[in-house]
Amino acid sequence: MSRTPLPRFSVRSRILAVILIVTALGMSVSGFTAYLVQRDRVLEGLDTDLLASVEAARGIVTGTSTAAADETTPEAAAVPTTAVDALSDILQRLVPGRHESSVGIIDGEVRWLPFVETAFDLTDDPAFIERAWQEASGGQVTLGTAITSVGTLRYVSAPVIIEGDEQIGVFVTAVDAQRAVDEVGGAFLTYAGLALASLAAIGVIGWFVAGRLLAPIRVLAETASRITAADVSERIPVNGRDDVSALTETVNAMLDRIDEALTSQRQLLDDVRHELKTPITIVRGHLELLDESKPDDVRTVRDIAIDELDRMAELVNDIDALARVERSDAVAEPTDVADFTALVFSKMQAIPGHDWQLVEAADVVAPLSPSRITQAWVQLADNAAKYSPEGTAIRVGSTSYAGTVEFWVADSGPGIPAGAEKRIFERFGRADTGRGIAGSGLGLPIVAAIARAHGGYVSLDSSPAGSRFGIVVPTVERGAAPPPPAAGFIEPDTADPTRSPA
Repeated sequence: MSRTPLPRFSVRSRILAVILIVTALGMSVSGFTAYLVQRDRVLEGLDTDLLASVEAARGIVTGTSTAAADETTPEAAAVPTTAVDALSDILQRLVPGRHESSVGIIDGEVRWLPFVETAFDLTDDPAFIERAWQEASGGQVTLGTAITSVGTLRYVSAPVIIEGDEQIGVFVTAVDAQRAVDEVGGAFLTYAGLALASLAAIGVIGWFVAGRLLAPIRVLAETASRITAADVSERIPVNGRDDVSALTETVNAMLDRIDEALTSQRQLLDDVRHELKTPITIVRGHLELLDESKPDDVRTVRDIAIDELDRMAELVNDIDALARVERSDAVAEPTDVADFTALVFSKMQAIPGHDWQLVEAADVVAPLSPSRITQAWVQLADNAAKYSPEGTAIRVGSTSYAGTVEFWVADSGPGIPAGAEKRIFERFGRADTGRGIAGSGLGLPIVAAIARAHGGYVSLDSSPAGSRFGIVVPTVERGAAPPPPAAGFIEPDTADPTRSPA
């Protein structure tokens, strides 16, 4: 049974969705918390105002307060002598605030109303008047909440008792609590509208900012879709100095390595095809012309075929050695260069036909792979022995300078022609003179690959009187570029580009 594919969302939309969700939650929690806090403050303020009204009424009754009194009227400051007069003074001098109303009750009946227009009339709910009378007639000030026909009221009822007057009065003042709370709610509705507008602005700005920051990833995807094995030359432009830019640089470096590997493989296949074509043609040509009736011809063709097959086997072995060297870095270990030089020199002395001379041995310790350096150094010695006149001296040594050590071989051969220095380090590259004619043409490329694996390079100083090849490697951790030797040509593909040969 096939499964329905899940919808795919871009990283851009997912990042923006998370930002908006977190922002919306933060705004909602903050707004709701602020609403509750402000609501409680409003309700506390209502109680404070109601109790302040009671204190003002007490001052009017006792004559200790002139608050809100009209000082131009002498009667305003007179002490009332009856409950009726006291309530009259209170209702005249205490002006109800917004969303507030009050009444004066004498013996259970409303006798006084405010002398100004109020937001609501308490007499519209007789049950509330009766409740307020019952609560205060016992002589206690009562603060409470009542749900009435005019709304949810927060009220205070206070008894008004004048000594010598048998009548009992009750002063009641109430505030529409729901309206006061609704004002707070209205403010937070405005906040909600502004929060939504802010979220919309964050979404629009975030969409463009995220798109700009993630643009290298889109370019990466587009570039990757265009890259094929036939063409990996395209690179992703790097803009900025952030993590995405670092990712782009890493991908470009990976593409460089892939390009180098594919180019190397194509070059290797082309070179192998070219090099194997000649021995195959020779063997095939002799076999086609072979006269089976002549034993001498059969033996001759057999010897030629075996010789060409041996040459092809040597070529394949050299190609395999070069590939193995280029595929992996050298496994370095601290090595005493002086002892190592003496050991390798003893192996070179087994090559006949020349006077081998150990000129110098560096007294340093270097991190290197002894087997790899031995392979490269002996290869240089073998080349020197092949292309130097028989019986001549070949000088060998290791020299330490400026944080590097150079393993070198100097001969008295014909030298490298001008312009051929680069070519001899290429696969199957050979010089134009007698030097380099024999062999597969992979010896020096193998030496150069071993030097690169150690973080170094190959040096060359050549003249008609002879040539001096060297393998320069650092005596410190990998990553420090070794300086060039005192004199000589540095193989251009492996040398430090910031330096030039002396």
